[in-house]
Amino acid sequence: MASAREMRLRIRSVKNISQVTRALQAVSASKVRKAIAALMGTRPYATKAWQVLTHVAGQPGRATLHPLLTGRDEVKKTLVVVVSGDRGLAGAYNTNLIRYVLRKFSHWPTPVSYIAVGRKGRDLLVRRRLNVIADFSNLPAAPSFADVSAIGRLAVDEYLSGHVDEVYLVYTDFVNMVKQDPTVKKLLPLEVDGGEGRVVSFEQARHMSAAYIYEPAEREILDEIVPRFTALQVYQALLESLASEHAARMVAMRNATDNALELVGDLQLQYNKVRQQVITNDMLDIAGGAEALAQASGGNNG
Repeated sequence: MASAREMRLRIRSVKNISQVTRALQAVSASKVRKAIAALMGTRPYATKAWQVLTHVAGQPGRATLHPLLTGRDEVKKTLVVVVSGDRGLAGAYNTNLIRYVLRKFSHWPTPVSYIAVGRKGRDLLVRRRLNVIADFSNLPAAPSFADVSAIGRLAVDEYLSGHVDEVYLVYTDFVNMVKQDPTVKKLLPLEVDGGEGRVVSFEQARHMSAAYIYEPAEREILDEIVPRFTALQVYQALLESLASEHAARMVAMRNATDNALELVGDLQLQYNKVRQQVITNDMLDIAGGAEALAQASGGNNG
């Protein structure tokens, strides 16, 4: 059994750790509120851009579609953009995301390459010897659209150049403070949500909307809005992931703080037992010494 001094040092160490985890919990609680506010702030723009894109893509009588809207006849290569975190101490947040990626794409029918957004995801993908063609780490704590647009441009360039035939986006969808779900979304070629969870291709969407007159021409609008909307999808996924990461870290730090306080209670109980044992031993030693002195005094008198 550890000595009383060792127990005191252990209790002090656990208390110090609990103070750190409590501070991290408070910081994450503040950051998750800001992340949720940024997430909600981009949704109206993303929704309106999606509506415009749907109308343009659904125009009847167009001879050709934009290359980013047209699926390939044969899919030979796949690109996956994986959005993870740069830091740990978030429970199983990053591990669950990579497990989801491996479960989804380990046995994919075509060769898969990856774009890693976030240091933790990059490290886990490289450790498993997967083909990571690009890495975007150490993004700002509150990234802007300009900080993320390069990721969308890279995905578009890979698709337009013919290096890949489809692009998927994997991120963690923020549901609430205690639930974050890994999610996969097809990024290229873009697809339209037909309502009630039904996803249709843009070839089908061409017959779903009425005719509209656009200024400038449809082609010019598509050339501008389709790549921008692709980058916007990545930006929205990054905001979802940031909110999920901060929420997961806040919950993990809260659990760590509760566990530390519980451990302090258990250690304090053990320390009291050790201290009681030491006091009992000291009292027995004193009683034994007193009895020995008494016997020695009686022998001298005799």
